[in-house]
Amino acid sequence: MSTPLLQATGVQSFYGQSQVIFGIDLHINPGETIGLLGRNGMGKTTLIKSLLGLKSIQSGKINFNGQGINGLSPDKIARLGLAVVPEGRQVFPNLTVLEHLTAFTAKRNEAHIQWDAQSVFELFPRLKERQSNLGSQLSGGEQQMLAIGRALVTNPKLLILDEATEGLAPLIREEIWSCLKLLRQRGQSLIVVDKYVNRLVEIADRHVILERGQVAWSGSSSELSANTSLWSRYLGV
Repeated sequence: MSTPLLQATGVQSFYGQSQVIFGIDLHINPGETIGLLGRNGMGKTTLIKSLLGLKSIQSGKINFNGQGINGLSPDKIARLGLAVVPEGRQVFPNLTVLEHLTAFTAKRNEAHIQWDAQSVFELFPRLKERQSNLGSQLSGGEQQMLAIGRALVTNPKLLILDEATEGLAPLIREEIWSCLKLLRQRGQSLIVVDKYVNRLVEIADRHVILERGQVAWSGSSSELSANTSLWSRYLGV
């Protein structure tokens, strides 16, 4: 077994006096794709913020790429190679597509294939056509492509995608799933939060289901596909 790229052990987190995360254990190995599942309000976003350093944890330990990251600022964690495609895209309205990709380009991964603006344009030809457009001039689907491209050009060791297909037209959604399949084939480590479980089981190696701030179930895609009672019990689908 390889050493986990990321390992969270006994993570607990509060908002004021209200506890949201209750002793979560999570790990991802190099090259793995993990589906992080659960209904709204079950702790997925809080866990992601905790991994990124955007939310302090009250107890537990988080290691990334062999280093403890408890208490590190989000920018220092990002420089270690942890990137996110946030829910809501959060592109800069006054930067062009090319400026987004140029500003965020960094070589933080030892992989042979390095992402830059040109390789993102090859992945999403629509962005090449729009490279001079401001973020505010893009459609929702184009903004999502840009958010993914912006994360990729940081050449992360681990990429987290939070609801990357939410609110997209079906054709654009298919482009995003194709992109995730390609990233998995290239060995990119991924944590994917998405409600389309039937598509996620096609690309993920393992899944972790959260329920009320705890891990309610974890297992492989084949196990999740074979036990659809879990879908109705924990995912509401």
